[in-house]
Parts: sequence; structure tokens; C-alpha cells
Amino acid sequence: MYEYCTALKPELRPNGVLVLTLDNPPTNAFKGAMHDDLRRVLEDVNHDHETRVVVITGAGERAFSAGGDIREMQRMLDAPMATIQSFVEARRLLQAFLRAEKPVIARINGHAVGLGATIALFSDLAYAVEGARIADPHVAMGYAAGDGGALIWPQLIGYMRAREYLFTGDPVLTQDAAAMGLINRAVPREQLDEVAFGMADRLAAGASIAINMTKQAVNLPLRRQLEGMLDASVWFEAISAFSEDHREAVAAFLDKRSPNFAGN
Repeated sequence: MYEYCTALKPELRPNGVLVLTLDNPPTNAFKGAMHDDLRRVLEDVNHDHETRVVVITGAGERAFSAGGDIREMQRMLDAPMATIQSFVEARRLLQAFLRAEKPVIARINGHAVGLGATIALFSDLAYAVEGARIADPHVAMGYAAGDGGALIWPQLIGYMRAREYLFTGDPVLTQDAAAMGLINRAVPREQLDEVAFGMADRLAAGASIAINMTKQAVNLPLRRQLEGMLDASVWFEAISAFSEDHREAVAAFLDKRSPNFAGN
């Protein structure tokens, strides 16, 4: 059913657990078809009677996903229509998460940064390896944190704490993220599969109609609130993509130097 995937590895297990592996080593950064693959799968899962639970993870052990690809950002600096289309696709991806009817579990096997963090936090449950970092450093790239971070972080850890992380882009260790309620649990690497897939297997063996309806009931206030804010949030980031500070951030990253932001 998911043969169209080219940048995402889908594996449907016999018990109805669909494992989606973000596959762009070494950091599983989002580029090209990965946005589209993930969005299409999340939409199709609602009509797939064989899939009962979705698990999203990253290839390898280094990263769940490092978020946006810097080379892709560089390419789009002088491609305004491609830039706008990328943010349209970002909005559609987040809408697919909000409208997914079945449980989605993030198996955070390494660092989750930027869009990678957003995907992990938009999941229904999140289990991470200890020692990994979760961060939304959009501001470090001259971007507004509009691809979902500014929406979901305050819902999970409160506005005061979320503002500090989003204004600075500072990372939080997964152990601390679990303690503050940003994710469910952080465990040693050797226990990650037992915890993440153990929960997936348990839900897959449960009363799916009841679980799915409960998910939708729990998420309904969040969905109503976030979908009403999503357009504005994504377009705030799109506007910042045309700023000189964003251009400077991309150049500085590629030159391996600190950016010199001018505030324009």
C-alpha cells in the first residue's frame, strides 16, 4: 500500500504495527520526498484496515531527525516559489498528524531537532533514548519556529518554559524532557525497543475502535486549537525565510562560523 515511499521506509508487521523509518543518513534530515512520503502515509493509514498503530523512528543511532536540510535551505534562498511550496507542504504534514485517527508513537533513537522535534512531539506518545537532545533551534537559522514547535511546546510544558527553549533554541536532554512532560519516557538504548515497541504491540492487541475513539476524544481540543492557528504560524515562518538574517544563518552554517544577525 505504501510502495510510493522513496525517502521513508515503511514496514507493516504482522500484528498491525506500521514502522516508518526516516531514512536519510547520517542525520535523517528532511529533504525532497520525505515530507510528502510521511504526509501521504499518515493520510492513508486512516483507510488502511491492516494498520492499527504507527511507530515513527530514524535510521541508525545518531539521530531521530535533524530537521531541515541546510543544502536544501541554501537552494531555496533564491527560489521564492519553491520556498512557499515547502511551507504549504509543511502545513499539510502537520494537518496529517492532527487528523491521524490511529495511535502514533515516536521512537526517538537519537537527536530530534527542528522539524524532527516537531514530528516527535506531535506524536501521541514519545519514548526516547537517554542522552539524546530535543531542540527547536529555528531562531538559530533565522526562522520563526512556525512549523509546529511554537504550537506544541507550550501545550506540553507550559508557555513560560516553552518560550525559553523556543526563543533560544537551546536543547533539552531526553531525561529532562521526560521529567517536564515533553515526552513520556527516556530509557537506556538497550531498553528502547522494549519500551517503544512494547507499547505499540500492546495497543495493537487492544480494542482498536475504543483506543482510536479515545485518542480522537483526547486530541479534539488540541486539534481544534492548533488547526485554527496553523496557517498563521506556518506563514510566520515563511515570512522569516525571506529575511536577510535567514540568508546569513545559512551562509554561516556552511562556512562553519557564528552568524552575524542584523535584525532584518
